[in-house]
Amino acid sequence: MVRLPDRSGSRSTHRPGGPRARRVADHARATRKRRTLDAAGGAGGHTDPAEPKRTGRLRSALTGRSVAGQVFVLQVVIVLLLVVAAVVSLYLQVRHDSTQEARRRSVAVAQAFANAPGTREALSSPRPTVILQPRAEAARKATGVDFIVVMNTDGIRYTHPKPNRIGKKFVGTIAPALAGKTVVEEINGTIGRLDQAVVPVKAPDGKVVGLVSAGVTTRNIGGAANRQLPLVLLAAAVALALATGGTALVSRRLLRQTHGLGPHEMTRMYEHHDAVLHAVREGVLIATGEGRLLLANDEAHRLLDLPEDAEGRHVLELGLPADTADLLASGRVATDEVHLVKDRLLAVNQRPTDVQGGPPGSVATLRDSTELRALSGRAEAARERLEMLYDAGVGIGTSLDVTRTAQELAELAVPRFADFATVDLFDAVLDGGQPEAVTPLRRTAVSGIRDDAPLYPVGRQLSFVDTSPQARSLRSEQAVLEPDLDLAMGWHAQDLERTAQVVDYGIHSLITVPLRAGSLVLGVVSFWRSEKPEPFDTEELALAEELVARAAISIDNARRYTREHSMAVTLQRSLLPRRLPEQSALDIAYRYLPAQAGVGGDWFDVLPLSGARVALVVGDVVGHGLHAAATMGRLRTAVHNFSALDLPPDELVALLDELVARIDQDEAAYDGNAPITGATCLYAIYDPVARSCTVARAGHPPPALVRPDGSVTFPDVPAGPPLGLGGLPFETAELELEEGSRLVLYTDGLVENRHRDIDEGLDMLRGALERAGKSPEETCRSVLEAQLPSRPSDDVALIVARTRALPADRVAEWDVPPDPAAVSGVRAALNRQLERWGLDELAFTTELILSELVTNAIRYGADPIHVRVLFDRTLICEVFDSSSTSPHLRYAAMTDEGGRGLFLVAQLAERWGTRYTPAGKVIWAEQPLP
Repeated sequence: MVRLPDRSGSRSTHRPGGPRARRVADHARATRKRRTLDAAGGAGGHTDPAEPKRTGRLRSALTGRSVAGQVFVLQVVIVLLLVVAAVVSLYLQVRHDSTQEARRRSVAVAQAFANAPGTREALSSPRPTVILQPRAEAARKATGVDFIVVMNTDGIRYTHPKPNRIGKKFVGTIAPALAGKTVVEEINGTIGRLDQAVVPVKAPDGKVVGLVSAGVTTRNIGGAANRQLPLVLLAAAVALALATGGTALVSRRLLRQTHGLGPHEMTRMYEHHDAVLHAVREGVLIATGEGRLLLANDEAHRLLDLPEDAEGRHVLELGLPADTADLLASGRVATDEVHLVKDRLLAVNQRPTDVQGGPPGSVATLRDSTELRALSGRAEAARERLEMLYDAGVGIGTSLDVTRTAQELAELAVPRFADFATVDLFDAVLDGGQPEAVTPLRRTAVSGIRDDAPLYPVGRQLSFVDTSPQARSLRSEQAVLEPDLDLAMGWHAQDLERTAQVVDYGIHSLITVPLRAGSLVLGVVSFWRSEKPEPFDTEELALAEELVARAAISIDNARRYTREHSMAVTLQRSLLPRRLPEQSALDIAYRYLPAQAGVGGDWFDVLPLSGARVALVVGDVVGHGLHAAATMGRLRTAVHNFSALDLPPDELVALLDELVARIDQDEAAYDGNAPITGATCLYAIYDPVARSCTVARAGHPPPALVRPDGSVTFPDVPAGPPLGLGGLPFETAELELEEGSRLVLYTDGLVENRHRDIDEGLDMLRGALERAGKSPEETCRSVLEAQLPSRPSDDVALIVARTRALPADRVAEWDVPPDPAAVSGVRAALNRQLERWGLDELAFTTELILSELVTNAIRYGADPIHVRVLFDRTLICEVFDSSSTSPHLRYAAMTDEGGRGLFLVAQLAERWGTRYTPAGKVIWAEQPLP
């Protein structure tokens, strides 16, 4: 039976049609007409013909014989009960709220008076009543409470609205107040039933010296509720009137819709309606103008597989196919339109119901076209296969990643073709190499309708036995179909325990297809079926071969890209520093991230220099690929060589500029189509003794400086042109760095990409540095998390260097007059300093080295002469003079009187050299510490 609203027997509420129904309606109209005429005759006169009709309907409604009358009486009773309940509950709520407000006011007034200035002092005065009584009365009148009573700790009143109560015992509970708590209670007091609060008056040491009570009588509380009662009753009367009027309108509308019929007459009418409705063998649907389903007969339920509660819901919510639901919701005229619903082809006819003034909506009939069912199934299967092959061409190979491409193949096949799909590739393929049949395979991708299938998981290394379908596919390079796995003994031989679990799980059919790209077999794909009881057939075998053939091309392309990318990354990483050199001037952390799309030419380096100084360099070669990586290696080697000369940053960058220009010229001469190299670079030298940093840059982003207080700035370092342009000088900037400052060097891949410009990237970098931790490692991690996407499009090199300072007690300096006799004084001062440093073991060799360097400066150099000794990771001796003449190491002849000093220095020192300054030169020598 169709579920119809407003009937206990699930009958329809819609007006029926047909001859029998019309006869019933005519009978009802005749009955009403007779009743109307009788009423008019009883009145003793002829009246307006419309008047008896209205009178009869009204009498029917009032007497309750009709459905409308019964509904009217029931609704009036319900409304009356609701109004009465609302009035009572509202009155009780007002009374409750008034009581709570009175209690809160009593507590507030009592606490305010107890804490008021002078209350505590008045309690300890000889005559507390004289002081407190006027204050209490004034406060009582100002706050609206009925009394304020001040008493001592024994409960003897000092104040009261009635003076004759002063000096008597307080009525109420005071024990908790004496303990320092607030008491709120309802009692029968001296002025009637009341709610009162008692609070303590405390001395500065916390001792309770008196009590204050305030309260409001129940009569005043109830008075507030009684004052609101007329308003409540008036609102209730208005609500009752409005509800009664609304009920009358509803009953009048119901009277008009039921035509004054009684329950018995309507029951007979709907019984005939249901008999006709369910006898037809076509589905019937009636919907409103808004697309909400009003009625569906049994045949419609069967054909559309409607839920039990379909009536009253919108047709778009019934789970119907989109085209069928849209037709029923639109209400448009349709004649024999064919729609596929589940496995049925239905011919749908639909007509509107408001053609001749009827209610808005539509009536649809459904007829099952069984003769077209088989043809439709074959056409739909062919369409789905073509659509899946098209999706394979579009959806497989979206990235040049072997694993991701294999996963895309597995996900495309499930559940459209198979219930489970697995992809097994040779290990060499995953690394970008050539597949070898002798090597094992690895489970690369798995997809299924459920996650608990007992198939081998991703990452499992597999060696298939010769009789397994996978091994036969790889050996023959042909697809293999196993329609019934329960009978496939060769497959069971692979793993008896696991194959039994697979069969018990419900997987019953298998297709294995080799992944073949040209002459290479990359692996094997397996399709498993469990939900459909039918096994795979030969048509599906052909579909699987074509699907895998399309995916194999994408997987092979990803393999080739992986190989080339790995080669470029290997070359690039071999050119980057494997580990940072030992030095004590900077605490350094770094990150290098190659681009996902291709290897770039970003690079960095940390170079220890003489005098405990350290050079930091970061650069970026334009472009990607092996050419950029090779150029980066050449520039890094050049920086190493130039830094050994102890050149200032601007001179070193200028030499790099010339080198890049020569590289471009050589490439152009060799290959006229060779790309212009182009590169940027930033070179900085930090001196831990002076706590200064000299920076020069060539077209590179500026460094960031994080002060010890956490503030972030981008120092103004002259940019200079990129390397290779030539023609312009480079400038330096001198930065004074506090100990603990962090200098951040980076390449443009960190702050600039196709989605944001460099200004936005620098603002983001500033915010990340402000939030980062104090250590360089925490800073690197915070910056990369804030700045980089999951797959960066450009290389990123990042160095964070926290500065250290060489303590002043580890630096010794002396000015030396240009007199050979002064050398002995320098040796004596050096011995004393080494003794203070605990380096007595180095005294002899250091004395020889320093003596030779100072003697050479006095003999061949120029005044002034200055000596500096640094106690760092090594012992460093430096001799400054204003001459620019550089000494050279040579072998002295047997007859030479000199020339052996530098040879001696070179033998005793671990390293030695010369660096030039604007005021002259420095000869330095380093010795390892014992």
